[in-house]
Amino acid sequence: MSSRQVIVVGGGAAGFFAAITCAEARPGTEVTILEKSAEFLSKVRISGGGRCNVTHACFDPRDFATRFPRGEQELIGPFQRFQARDTVDWFKARGVKLNAECDGRMFPLSNSSQTIIDCLVGAAKGAGVKLRADCGVDEVIRLADDRFKLTLSGRSPLPRTDPGERIKARGPADENETTHPHPDPLPSGKGEGTTGVETLFCDRLLLATGGCRTAKGGQLAVSLGHTLEPPVPSLFTFHLETPWLRELAGVSVESVDASVPGTGLRERGALLVTHTGLSGPVILRLSAWGARELYDLDYRFPLHLQWLPKLSEEEIATELQWRRSQQPARLVVNAPVPPLPARLWEQLVIAAGVKRDTRWGVLTRSAQHSLLQQLIRTELPVTGKSLNKEEFVTCGGVRLSEVNFRTMQSRLCPGLYFAGELLDVDGVTGGFNFQAAWTTGWIAGTAMAA
Repeated sequence: MSSRQVIVVGGGAAGFFAAITCAEARPGTEVTILEKSAEFLSKVRISGGGRCNVTHACFDPRDFATRFPRGEQELIGPFQRFQARDTVDWFKARGVKLNAECDGRMFPLSNSSQTIIDCLVGAAKGAGVKLRADCGVDEVIRLADDRFKLTLSGRSPLPRTDPGERIKARGPADENETTHPHPDPLPSGKGEGTTGVETLFCDRLLLATGGCRTAKGGQLAVSLGHTLEPPVPSLFTFHLETPWLRELAGVSVESVDASVPGTGLRERGALLVTHTGLSGPVILRLSAWGARELYDLDYRFPLHLQWLPKLSEEEIATELQWRRSQQPARLVVNAPVPPLPARLWEQLVIAAGVKRDTRWGVLTRSAQHSLLQQLIRTELPVTGKSLNKEEFVTCGGVRLSEVNFRTMQSRLCPGLYFAGELLDVDGVTGGFNFQAAWTTGWIAGTAMAA
C-alpha cells in the first residue's frame, strides 16, 4: 500500500472530483480535502437555481470546447479523455441519473443539487478521503525533498461530527445554529499542532480554490511561482435605467440579436427583462465573451438589440407596410409582430414616437420608418452589472501556458496540480463550467495517483 500523501485545497466540484479519482485509482493514498469555509460544495448547492446544472448534452469534445471564451484550445485534449458523456456515466454508476432538457442543460432527475452533493460526499468518504471544513491555508512552501509544507489558518479545528449535523455556537446573549460538515482528525504523524498554528505535509498538492474574485484568491499559486491573469467577472447581467424597459420586468423574448457597437461583440439567444435590466442566455454569453472588454468600459456602454433576428430589414418593412394597407383600422400598439410579446411591442411602438391612439391607416411613412429602426436596432445604455443569480464565474486565473493539460501539473513546480476555475478557463452558461471542473479534476486526480 502506498503511503503517498495528497492534499486538495478547495472543497468544490473540481476538488472533490480530483480527490475521489485519486483515492479510487490508488487505494492506500492518504487524500485530504481542505475547505476554508464551513460548507463543502457550496457552489454546487446554489447552481442552476438549486437544481445543479451538472453538464451539457454536447458529446463532441471539439464542439464542447468552443463554448469557452478562455481555454478553448487547451481543453480539447482533456475533453477527449473525459467529456460530458463520461460525466453522465460516472454519476449513473453511483446511482444518480441525469436528464437533458431541450436546451441541452443536464440536471439530476431529482432536480435537487443535494443529490449531487450527497453523491460526491458519499463517494469521497467511500474512497477514504478525509474531509476538513473551516480549514483555510495561509501558506504553502515547497521543501528541498520536493514535498509541500502547508500552514493552516489560525483557527481551532471543529470537533468531529457527521456531515450536516447541527453544531450550536452559543454567544453571551443569543444562540446561533449553523451547519458544518465535519473535519476529520489530522492524519497520524502528518501534522504539527501549536497554539493557533497547524502545519501539514504532502507529496502531491492540488489547488482547486475556485475563481479568483480578487488577485488574493490566487496567492497560493503565485507564491509557488505562477502568474495570474487579472481576474474580472464573467457571466453577469446588465443594469439599465431605461424606464420603459424596467416596466417590463418578467417579459422574455425567445430570440434577439444583442451587440455592443465598436467591440465586435454579438450574440443571439433568449432575452429576459428583469427589475434591474437584462438577463437571459444572450446577455450571459455576451458578458462571457466580452468579459475583459466590458470591464475596460467600466460596464458603461451602448447595447444594440435586434428584436426580430430571423427577419431581414426588408422583410420587417414589408410586414409593416402590409399592416398599413390590410389593417388600417387597428391600433398600432395592439398589433404586435410575432413572436414579440404584446407588452414589449407596445413599449417599442411608444419608444419609436408613435402615439397610443395611432391606427395603421394613418401611420405616416416617417413614423413607420422610426418603428422599423426601433425593431432592428434599439439602443439602450448599460450602466452596470450584477451577478447571474447567486453564481459567480471569473475570467482570469493561473496562466494556462504554465500548466500541462495532459496531467494538470504545474510546468514550474513539480508535484503541484490545478483544477477548476482557479485556472484562466471559463465557459458560457449551460453546464460548461461544471464540466471543466469534472474534467480537470479527473485528469489531475488520475495524474496524482500515477
